[in-house]
Amino acid sequence: MSTSILKPWSVIAALLVTASAQAGAPMARFQAPGFYRTTLGDFEVTVLNDGTLDLPVDKLLKQPPEKTNAALAKSFQKSPVQTSVNGFLINTGTKLVLIDTGAASLFGPTLGQLVTNLKMSGYKPEQVDEIYISHMHGDHVGGLASNEQRVFPNAIVRAGKLDADYYLNPANLDKASGEAKDNFQGPMVSINPYVKAGKFQPIVANTELVPGIKSYFNGGHTPGHITYVVESKGQKLVLLGDLLHVQAVQFDDPGVGISFDSDSKVAIAERKEAFAAAARDGYLIGAPHLSFPALGHVRANGKGHYVFVPIAYTQPR
Repeated sequence: MSTSILKPWSVIAALLVTASAQAGAPMARFQAPGFYRTTLGDFEVTVLNDGTLDLPVDKLLKQPPEKTNAALAKSFQKSPVQTSVNGFLINTGTKLVLIDTGAASLFGPTLGQLVTNLKMSGYKPEQVDEIYISHMHGDHVGGLASNEQRVFPNAIVRAGKLDADYYLNPANLDKASGEAKDNFQGPMVSINPYVKAGKFQPIVANTELVPGIKSYFNGGHTPGHITYVVESKGQKLVLLGDLLHVQAVQFDDPGVGISFDSDSKVAIAERKEAFAAAARDGYLIGAPHLSFPALGHVRANGKGHYVFVPIAYTQPR
């Protein structure tokens, strides 16, 4: 048999080997860097993802599990829900402000990516001027410190005085039992390095913190829970903190509470008011536990019911 006849078969064999090698490549199992950037008037807004956390929301929401599971199914989800943890970086042109810092190592290995994503987005931790905390749960303050050192060495940290008085009080840690001690230890190890450095300032009233960013107390989730309102050139973004956790359930029925709330009745009232205002006025909202990139609008869907409309992908201009 001539070699001219064998050549095509040798080529085919080589192609089969190549195809086999390609098919055997390992799965990558990671996402692109978790940041999303848009503009708000003259401000630049960068959402920073810290990772996700599986939440058994059928056990955490204050309604029958079957009702929760039915609502999740409408959004092609099921419990436990892979829940985003996000922070929001606002560049006003004169100040670089970070709102919430993620969990870092406080909540396990699926979180702790916020600082990496901040760097991937083009910023450095030492460039952050101010950090505003919505409330002192670990998944919002954990990114502040590492090994008792400030991760953001030049930043002033601000949070509600009511939360500071509660979560940073050693007497409350001493009274807590079992896993409840984590509720105090996380905030203490995260915020105390800034307290010791003279870089912690409690927020005592609704006020403008820097030009274009205001704080508004709305307790219920924690004693000193705060939402932040960002405005530039007539455009508005309201960062709701933990007024909501499960978008597949709580937009359609904002009357559904969650066991994380310190006062569920107040939290529900605040959530209803926040959704109604956002739907009425059409401004942008964001929240740490909305699915990344965690920005969008609220549309009314009948009396007392709402739909979250995620922001469309755009290039910042």
